[in-house]
Amino acid sequence: MERPKNAFLIAGAAFSASAALLHLACIVFGGPLYRFVGAGKRMAKMADAGHWYPTVAATAIAFILSLWALYALSGARIIPRLPLLRTVLCVITAVYLVRGVAFQALVPRFPGNSQTFWIVSSAICLGFGVVHFLGLRQAWPYLSQKSNKAFEKSRS
Repeated sequence: MERPKNAFLIAGAAFSASAALLHLACIVFGGPLYRFVGAGKRMAKMADAGHWYPTVAATAIAFILSLWALYALSGARIIPRLPLLRTVLCVITAVYLVRGVAFQALVPRFPGNSQTFWIVSSAICLGFGVVHFLGLRQAWPYLSQKSNKAFEKSRS
């Protein structure tokens, strides 16, 4: 009998993948979408002018978020176990939670972003972090197992 999958980590994977797609959409739609999501006038103007920075930044973030989605799927036992699974899931969860609650420390580094951007994106990150935390807590017993064989055995 197959054990049920981890719905929280599956949701976390979907959230990270959706955020990755939003960043890629910013590349496709340019300045107007950067403005809509509150990324700041400077970023939107650079995108409108065809500057390389918004594309590179959005691509890098999308890549990281895609990796996070894969790790969440691995933790949910949807795909094979990835290297350092437990450690990486802990880091992902911590990053989302810290970004959600400590955004005020980031505001001075990104002065062009709107207050609405900071509040909304921080609430979203906090929600993502809570979902990952719940999934991590549920998955902890089999994440602690050392071998892929033990992981695969836990799938059945």
